Amino acid sequence: MDAENTHPVFDWLWSSGQLSERDIDQLPALGIEAVINLALPTSPGALADEADRVARLGIAYVQIPVLWEDPKPEQFNQFAAILTAFRGRKVWVHCAKNMRASAFIHLYRRQVLGHTEAEAGFPMREVWSPDETWRAFIQRVLLEHNPSPQSHGPEDSACEGR
Repeated sequence: MDAENTHPVFDWLWSSGQLSERDIDQLPALGIEAVINLALPTSPGALADEADRVARLGIAYVQIPVLWEDPKPEQFNQFAAILTAFRGRKVWVHCAKNMRASAFIHLYRRQVLGHTEAEAGFPMREVWSPDETWRAFIQRVLLEHNPSPQSHGPEDSACEGR
């Protein structure tokens, strides 16, 4: 794949940076049935016709444009609902660099799949160390879904060391 930071998370879930035209053409051979794009249409390298290219291959396409400087818990909730709706199908999640995508997957693994922090850290820890904005976003989502203060306090930051 041409996309940077490409990682198979499970046999049914992949994540990466922006897909190229060639990457999109390879998705059917991988059995991918849905693509979730968390980047903006104006993100660097975005393909103007990505949705059409993917749909022409018979693959479902969903875009949740997440502003880099202002990710919203509601966008994660939408992502989680969509990923859950695609249960049993192979899904590719991407954004510009796999930073948004890996953070959302981290949260999905924690909140929906019930994985530990250590388990849920992949692929995010391979891709980046979230900045203050994204650490705060991750913490907010974790707290909204699990309000127990001892579970996700500042000393148990979801992103330390990534």
